[in-house]
Amino acid sequence: MSCFRHVTWQRIVLIALLFVGFFRPINAYSQQYEPLLNGFNEWHFTNCYFGCLTDTYFTNGDTIVNDTFYKVLDGFHYISRSFLLREDQSARRVFLRKTEVDGTSQEYLLYDFSMSVGDSIEMSNPITPFPQNAGYFIVDSIISRPLVNGNEYRHFYMSPSPSNQNSNNTCVWIEGVGSLSLINAPSGFPDINQVGALSCFFKNGIPFYTNLDSISSCAPLLAQPELSIKPKFMGVYNKSLGVLSLKNVQDMTRLLLTDFRGRVIENRAINNLQSLDWALGALSSGLYFVNGRNKDGQWAALKFMSP
Repeated sequence: MSCFRHVTWQRIVLIALLFVGFFRPINAYSQQYEPLLNGFNEWHFTNCYFGCLTDTYFTNGDTIVNDTFYKVLDGFHYISRSFLLREDQSARRVFLRKTEVDGTSQEYLLYDFSMSVGDSIEMSNPITPFPQNAGYFIVDSIISRPLVNGNEYRHFYMSPSPSNQNSNNTCVWIEGVGSLSLINAPSGFPDINQVGALSCFFKNGIPFYTNLDSISSCAPLLAQPELSIKPKFMGVYNKSLGVLSLKNVQDMTRLLLTDFRGRVIENRAINNLQSLDWALGALSSGLYFVNGRNKDGQWAALKFMSP
């Protein structure tokens, strides 16, 4: 009888330990992952360098490259539609593929949301104002903070490793959102008065993240049925004169000239002009984009070659 009681007690203790060991890690140490690229994604990016200006970029359509599914990034600097995003939800990683002028492409690891405090990652900022090879960064802390819907999402606070000679920026990622700087600048520091900072992020037209320190409000493009109707304009660049002659710009409020890497060369406001001779000086040989925005916030792109 005593032996039976002894064995039974051991079994009870063992079952209790297994019960605690099985359930405790799930509740205490793991958290359901919030995907970044689920549905229609829309980032509103604000720069207050010369007055505050908010631009919008968004996922717009899908494509397949090397038997791999990607979402197409559109709007803002990405209107060339050569920036592609994909997410490995099981690994909690987000990648970007950039197609170059010659047709070649390269994939970069942008985010790894599986990391823990103390882990490191080699950062790449493809086609941004930040150093492309930003070096290694360390996760200093991971803090869950509430966003618009009241739920808490992990914020990754990161800084360059002690041996990093390429960057001195700190950066912040939010699970389900990405960088608080440009989406393709994981090591970018969100500076509203310099490169800019994320002010709003929408998932399927629903606010997910907002920071209205510099703007009063923002509304999703998904609510605008005219999104697909883009204004058209034409232009010719005269290299000998250094002048870009544009026609049909009457609907435009702003023009942004960028090179094929997305770097801004000149930003110009337009006021009720039918045509424009834009003095740019001598441009180096290569591909350029004129991104025009109308009063409704829609973008259209004109590309041209400087011989």
